[in-house]
Amino acid sequence: MASPEQTAKRQFVNFSFHKMDPAWRRLPEEERTRGKQEFARVVEEYAGKVIVIPYTLVGIRGDCDFMLWRIGYEMELFQEMMSKLLATGLGKYMTTPYSYLSMTKRSIYVDHHTHEGQESKRLQVIPGKSKYIFVYPFVKTRDWYLLTKAARQGMMDEHIEIGHRYPSVKLNTTYSFGLDDQEFVVAFESDKPEDFLDLVMELRLAEASRYTERDTPIFSCIMKSLKEMLDTLGG
Repeated sequence: MASPEQTAKRQFVNFSFHKMDPAWRRLPEEERTRGKQEFARVVEEYAGKVIVIPYTLVGIRGDCDFMLWRIGYEMELFQEMMSKLLATGLGKYMTTPYSYLSMTKRSIYVDHHTHEGQESKRLQVIPGKSKYIFVYPFVKTRDWYLLTKAARQGMMDEHIEIGHRYPSVKLNTTYSFGLDDQEFVVAFESDKPEDFLDLVMELRLAEASRYTERDTPIFSCIMKSLKEMLDTLGG
């Protein structure tokens, strides 16, 4: 008999980071305005098919200007949408330094834990409730997977308990095994960056931290409406 997870519909998740060519800001204002309007129309075309949450990184990171957090049930829709975005007046001046693909999956470590507002048992991501999001790819060492389930569970119990001390930080864990270079993409939503900073500092002291192989680059993003995000691009 199929498990509940096997019968439930899981989501594809994409964190797509983009950088504008400075030449775009030197275009005539009318051309820039038209390009932004074309870009917005493409995003709006996918309403009801793909959830899109825009974030700005202007003034925060030098290698990307904005991020689109996209969630849907068909990977092909991500490709179709991006192909149309690249064909807009704005998209012609846009590069994609980073793009992470993942899926939702129920965590195997949360059976004995409850944390209001957290994603532990959800196969659907409900995004965009906080002003900030902190996103990074995550890879465990191979030694982690050679530990017994009991050993991993013990370390994750400590990890989860630390998370419970920061209810203002909502964790979204998505899985990339076989889909992308990383194993997980983690996205922490919060209205309090200081709480997220303190949480990460505490997690560094946890036993499971010794089994982290890679957890960079880290992106600090500010949520905006689509129009607000486009207006931060400087044109």
